[in-house]
Amino acid sequence: MTIAAPEDTGLLGDIQSLIQSAKQRAATAVNAELTLLYWQVGQRIGKAVLSNERADYGKQVISQLSKLLIASHGKGWSNKQLHHCLRFAQAFPDEQIVYALRRQLSWTHMRALIYIDDELKREFYLRMAVEEVWSTRTLNSRIESLLFERTAISKKPEQTIALELQALRDKGQMNEDLILKDPYILDFLELNDRYLEKDLEDAILRDLEQFLLEMGSGFTFVARQKRIQIDNDDFYIDLLFYNRKIKRLIAIDLKMTNFKAEYKGQMELYLRWLAKYEQELDEQPPLGIILCTGKKAEQIELLELNNSGIHVAEYLTELPLREQLEKRLHDAIIRAKQQLEHKQTYRDNNK
Repeated sequence: MTIAAPEDTGLLGDIQSLIQSAKQRAATAVNAELTLLYWQVGQRIGKAVLSNERADYGKQVISQLSKLLIASHGKGWSNKQLHHCLRFAQAFPDEQIVYALRRQLSWTHMRALIYIDDELKREFYLRMAVEEVWSTRTLNSRIESLLFERTAISKKPEQTIALELQALRDKGQMNEDLILKDPYILDFLELNDRYLEKDLEDAILRDLEQFLLEMGSGFTFVARQKRIQIDNDDFYIDLLFYNRKIKRLIAIDLKMTNFKAEYKGQMELYLRWLAKYEQELDEQPPLGIILCTGKKAEQIELLELNNSGIHVAEYLTELPLREQLEKRLHDAIIRAKQQLEHKQTYRDNNK
């Protein structure tokens, strides 16, 4: 039997859209209620466990409870699931926070977050997932790639980190510390052992979507080999981007060597020109990123590049072992915080 199409050609499409939208809202509502339920279950288990001082009591309670719940409500209440619920309530003790998050993040998001022990790190991933609407897969990928440790904010004092994350939560206010990274992992470019600067640039543009994902939220490509003319001399900015989150042009200079002090002057020239000729009235001053194969920590510290709006970072074309990357980043964070403490001590002693 042939079904005749309605005379109103838009009718079918409109109704299909309405059905799809209703299904999506229903799924969101169900997920929100389940997330809240899991927190309430975890909190109740927590109260039961805390009321008994025996070390093995919690395991016994959860094991027995799981068997009873599976018998009455199905396989979804496994021993493992109840442990997830308990951990959820422990990681997020404030019900109001859970109530607010339940429509923003799914249970699978929360399950990835609750096993991050460091509270500030957990809050970073939570706020970034909400702000950038990460899928669960993206969130897990960001955690696996040590995004927090690679982001500039991780090298700040804990109080500063907390304040910047609070500004992101309360006002949606993003700043460069939440965007800039070191190192940048460019293993997706699949470069050979030997490559030229042009090869690196070509590979980035070929995989621009992946590069933008690695750069972070809000980046838009503007130009390649942006030509600027000063006193009849031509200069070329390797890559020029705009970030709508922080309302800044971002110039990227690609280097095939370790950082050299002379790179500062070159980038400063680019940034001054961009500020004079390209910056709009409602924008913040341009930022520069110098991507090198290696850094010279003391030179960078003495040049005070952060005060010039210049970020120096390494790029890795091959993904190192996670343990190696963790140690490297841990050492970098410790070193950066020690430098901040030394500067503060110097200021205090010279007041």
